[in-house]
Amino acid sequence: MQYHRITSITDPLFADMHRLMQEVFPPEEVLEFDLWKEPLEDPGIRVFVAVLDGKVVGTTEYRYYEDFNVAMTDFTIIGKPGLGIGRYLWKQRQEDLHALAAASGKELSGMFAEIYDPYRDLEHEFGGVKPMDPFVRREVLSHLGYKRLDFPYVHPSWNNDGEAVSGLDLCFMPADYEQEELSAALIVQFLERYYSVLDHKPQQWLDMTADLKHKETVALLPI
Repeated sequence: MQYHRITSITDPLFADMHRLMQEVFPPEEVLEFDLWKEPLEDPGIRVFVAVLDGKVVGTTEYRYYEDFNVAMTDFTIIGKPGLGIGRYLWKQRQEDLHALAAASGKELSGMFAEIYDPYRDLEHEFGGVKPMDPFVRREVLSHLGYKRLDFPYVHPSWNNDGEAVSGLDLCFMPADYEQEELSAALIVQFLERYYSVLDHKPQQWLDMTADLKHKETVALLPI
């Protein structure tokens, strides 16, 4: 298996990756093909695919914020079961992120992720790929050390239509598993940076971030 970085929509493997995303994720979670041009060219956004026999069988996108010393896992897709794709992507991503932090003279303090909550009547089947089942993914991410940030979470739709997307929790995997809370200011700064690319923010999201600005910390709870 190869770990290949995609930096252009003209990369032949990008079409395979985008098609895989459309098969697995709900429409509001997938950026249009042409709108990927700038994100892929952004050196801070790291998009990789797992390639087996010339075909994309998995993909992950993530980023490292040097000034915050945290990472964000945008998504991970496992295209087929029984190939060890999830473990492979996780290992490659961790090595890359720790190298990025070390290059800044730091040790990575943790990683954000938006994690589906299947207990909220989530009906999407994620392409019928069982490793992508939200119950499975949530449990795996819990084992890896992710914890749920204790506030009601919504995010702006990637359709950039001003709609709020619910059904997910904002979670954080601290480097120190015993850590029980996270700075609210860090959360707000991260969210405002992360969603700065979208012009149309739903009022629910604006209210959520405004409420966080009145807090000092947010509890980290089990998922």
